Amino acid sequence: MKYHNPVLLQQSVDALAIKEGGVYVDVTFGGGGHSREILKRLGSKGKLFAFDQDPDALVNIIEDERFVLIPENFRYISRFLRFNGVRKVDGVLADLGVSSHQFDEAERGFSTRFDGDLDMRMNQKSKTSAKEVINTYSEEKLAEILFQYGELRNSRNIAKTIVEERAKEKIETSFQLKSVLKKYLPNAKEHKILAQIFQAVRIEVNEELEALKEFLTQMPNLLKDEGRLSVISYHSLEDRLVKRFISSGLFSGELEKDVFGNTDEPLKKVGKLIVPSSEEIKINNRSRSAKLRIATLKSNKQ
Repeated sequence: MKYHNPVLLQQSVDALAIKEGGVYVDVTFGGGGHSREILKRLGSKGKLFAFDQDPDALVNIIEDERFVLIPENFRYISRFLRFNGVRKVDGVLADLGVSSHQFDEAERGFSTRFDGDLDMRMNQKSKTSAKEVINTYSEEKLAEILFQYGELRNSRNIAKTIVEERAKEKIETSFQLKSVLKKYLPNAKEHKILAQIFQAVRIEVNEELEALKEFLTQMPNLLKDEGRLSVISYHSLEDRLVKRFISSGLFSGELEKDVFGNTDEPLKKVGKLIVPSSEEIKINNRSRSAKLRIATLKSNKQ
């Protein structure tokens, strides 16, 4: 099963500042590229836990006594680490979004390039698929998703067309959805607009932003002193949440100050934003929108 090159591999693993005997977590195992790089740098007493809710990823399991793969969504990171006797870790790596493998399997329905069943579930056991979203959500709810998660200005018109067309015939495949929305897809922008529509539906199906928020809020209690968080995101919605949480520990609103004007954000950023080199983008087109942010526990928590 083909999994593509991991994005920002060296930089994201360097960001963890790996200690030989440390405990690390790769919360988006996928093809196992980041995990293998972490294991290379871990000593014999180190431990690596990986999470992936997609059963397809299980075929990439690494035979190594230092490695444990947990087949769950990373929003439950603390709970499942506790099941494994772990309360604190030295570093956590997250490579967000959809794996190249998921995009390339037509029947998973993630890609605008292939005709496949409108599925888009990262966890194939979950109940809601893209088909349910497209065929059962109200016009208002569809418009809201397309606007919020796809950042589409004409989300109301697109939602109205979907509702009108599904009344004639159930919309079940990627190409059916594409043909229903043809009038919104001018040739020059077809790929971009379709990608935004698919992104919006996918985020809804997988509760991606809720899962990311739940994951991030667990970091301050999960990381050891000097523990590192390394997060690669691929679109502005994810990146804004990550950036905001690292700088303030919040997703909205303002930080409260104490009587001396000090704030109490739990994390602090490490270094600057890292993006792929032009060489990496040439080799791996998927990396073009990637952004890596790094954080550690703030020293006043130590």
